[in-house]
Amino acid sequence: MSEHTTNFTGRAFTNKAEGFENPTMLPRDDAERAAWQKANQAWWESTPMRYDWREAVELEPNSKEFYMEIDRRFLGSVKAFMPWRSRPFEQVIPYGQLPAMDVLEIGVGQGTHAQLIAPDCKSYTGIDLTVAASEATSRRLQLFGIEGAIHRMDAEEMNFPDASFDYIWSWGVIHHSADTSRILQNMHRVLRPGGRATVMVYHRNWWNFLVVAGLLKGILQGQFRELANLHRVAQGATDGAIARYYTPDDWRALTAGRFEVEQFRFYGVKSEVIPLPPGGLKRAVEKIVPDGITRFGTNTLKMGTFLVADMRRV
Repeated sequence: MSEHTTNFTGRAFTNKAEGFENPTMLPRDDAERAAWQKANQAWWESTPMRYDWREAVELEPNSKEFYMEIDRRFLGSVKAFMPWRSRPFEQVIPYGQLPAMDVLEIGVGQGTHAQLIAPDCKSYTGIDLTVAASEATSRRLQLFGIEGAIHRMDAEEMNFPDASFDYIWSWGVIHHSADTSRILQNMHRVLRPGGRATVMVYHRNWWNFLVVAGLLKGILQGQFRELANLHRVAQGATDGAIARYYTPDDWRALTAGRFEVEQFRFYGVKSEVIPLPPGGLKRAVEKIVPDGITRFGTNTLKMGTFLVADMRRV
């Protein structure tokens, strides 16, 4: 196991923020917000998004080969639920409009999306709460000769001038922050009038809370004492010190007055709709079951954990 995986026991994610008591809870005061963000930053600094929780990346960190392996792991899982004809994420990234756009990415991870987006847009800026991610993505852009500015910055306290960007992209990030509402406030401020954003947050639905958290985690994996609090079970199965889960109605309510949600789309990794505990049997079944069948569950039946919102600034 990688030296970075200090928040994963092999069965569950640990080191959660104290006091986070329900799937969409916001901090009760500034002190709690600061404590949650401190826990959040510490979690992601020690466990960068390298997809190495179960299998170490045995390559020189921040080398071309390292980034290619990160992409192989990440995009391999994406292709099962969002296959593409020419470019990854072509269903949700407006590639054709990027040349006229100043783009901001919130949460750069290891730079996979930066490498996809930055070559096409008018200008690319990426921010991340952690030193680990901002340095890794900066190094990636240098290695591959891609123009872009990367900043270590808290998205809850962006220091960009008003109306700096035309488009914001964020995949699986802002639901982990101490106060997602503050990020939305800042997004609204730094977007130009009529600017757009594509945001993926975690989706709360009957499948991932009742079946996955309740049945698989609570019963099959012996977490009986936690069954009265499916939120707590779900947190143990999810990365980050905080991980909010939203229904579409929750998200519309949170963004009201700042953004118009033009469209929701639903996705999820293949393993989510195979109701077996992690292990060799589950991996074998995943290989046998066609991607199209699991996509029907995650995307069409809306059983997936990824809620993608296309939004316009109002």
